[in-house]
Amino acid sequence: MTVTADEVMTPDQALWFSDTFSRLVANVEQAVLGKNEVIRLAFTCLLSRGHLLLEDYPGTGKTSLARALSATVQASHSRIQFTPDLLPSDVTGVTIFDQDSRQFTFHRGPIFASVVLADEINRASPKTQSALLEVMEEGRVTVDGVAHDVEQPFIVLATQNPIEQAGTYRLPEAQLDRFLMRTSLGYPDRDATMGILAGSSVRDRSAVLEPVITAGAVVEMATLANGVYVDEAVLEYVTRLVEATRSTPEIALGASVRGALALVRSGKTWAAAHGRHYVIPDDIKALSQPVLAHRMVLDAEAEFDGATTAAALDRILATVTPPAQRTAN
Repeated sequence: MTVTADEVMTPDQALWFSDTFSRLVANVEQAVLGKNEVIRLAFTCLLSRGHLLLEDYPGTGKTSLARALSATVQASHSRIQFTPDLLPSDVTGVTIFDQDSRQFTFHRGPIFASVVLADEINRASPKTQSALLEVMEEGRVTVDGVAHDVEQPFIVLATQNPIEQAGTYRLPEAQLDRFLMRTSLGYPDRDATMGILAGSSVRDRSAVLEPVITAGAVVEMATLANGVYVDEAVLEYVTRLVEATRSTPEIALGASVRGALALVRSGKTWAAAHGRHYVIPDDIKALSQPVLAHRMVLDAEAEFDGATTAAALDRILATVTPPAQRTAN
């Protein structure tokens, strides 16, 4: 299927997209058991050309998710273990003088992969964090004045441990805003845990996965998702939600315009994943927590009283009335 950038999605294309999306999710579920919702969010990020922040405990399957994702879409995968002594060039690559050719040659870093796992991103220095986040935003690496494009599709799955904060560098709000979504895998339920233990002889479940589609097809799916129709009433709903985050008393900093754009972009992919060629308010509501919560900053007094951005956003979703119906396209 060849898709142009300005093509409007048709109902038939939406059904094909939904079927393919379901097969992608089902394939990853063979390696990451009992985490259907998180896997769907990960693929939504990938097909919305965004990046995912996983805030979770060790041993919950973050690496397995990244490997299974890359295996499913037949794409390259790399893992970067962030440590305090990690340099920006360790991520992006470095230019080295070749004695034989007497020329400078660029040696690519691990960021040049389609699926990049940035493990414990908050343990690296702000300078190294910035180097990674620049690539995420621009889709290219500039070394010695020469730009090098990263592979497509391209997604960074960054992780941080919410418990161990000693020796870490907290991601500032401007950098958190670069992630399309934030979510967590969490511990598996009892049935999933039993399934994992029963298959303990298989050390890496993602290694036995068969690819469902090619990396090139993922790029075409992302282009196709961009053609999902968004009614003006839905855009107004997104605007009112974002404005409400800025006027809520316990919120010191509300969601940015980038957050509103992220909600619309991911809403398009989410709608297509459900077999629709148009976005409905329920798509926006379903994605509001993973897309907006990490872009909001609590007032210090409210945080001291035990308030959370998730609870504040729930109240906003309950008070901001969604549009009653969609105008036909």
